[in-house]
Amino acid sequence: MKSAVIVFPGSNCDRDCATSLARVTGVQSVFVWHAETMLPEGLDLVILPGGFAYGDYLRSGAMAAKSPIMAAVRAHAAEGRLVAGICNGFQVLTECGLLPGALMRNSTMRYVCKDTPLAIANPDTAFTRAYGAAAETVMPVGNGDGRYVADDETLDRLEQEGRVVFRYLDNPNGSANDIAGIVNDAGNVIGLMPHPDRCADPALGRTGGVAFFRSVLEASG
Repeated sequence: MKSAVIVFPGSNCDRDCATSLARVTGVQSVFVWHAETMLPEGLDLVILPGGFAYGDYLRSGAMAAKSPIMAAVRAHAAEGRLVAGICNGFQVLTECGLLPGALMRNSTMRYVCKDTPLAIANPDTAFTRAYGAAAETVMPVGNGDGRYVADDETLDRLEQEGRVVFRYLDNPNGSANDIAGIVNDAGNVIGLMPHPDRCADPALGRTGGVAFFRSVLEASG
């Protein structure tokens, strides 16, 4: 598997993503600066990491979605290859139209940073198959704009098509339908607010993200 992590001004989880992927799968990622216009050839996976791209000005992810590299990311996704947007990356994916809905200010109007229990709402995706029979996992969240919103028609479609992948069991930010992560209609693009990259090392006492990275490795095989 070949992987790239996109780096925006204000990204702060790019190394976390690359390190966690390498620890779990042995795959070394290349870092691609947002101002580039092309991705390396033969990539299986592109990760948009967490952080505060462009300082979260305008709306979280709005300016990053206009970065030159995003045209290549959209083309990568259109070819059926994997894209994972984590936290700020999820916000970028909604802003650039690769995923529906939007991420808005938390209902508490406060930044939330905590471990949160998650239901694995769809275990049969490229990002969840390695969880096996597990119904739940735990991942940390860290966001101020993590409340997923969409119109009723979109929410109904996501539910009916099994595109809700992770669901909060404690809903720390007020997301509609407790949604923590969704995929696109083709199932190759995921956005999730919790951080699998921050829970993929037993030394941290958190391993809820291990199966996430194992899943993408298996899906790329």
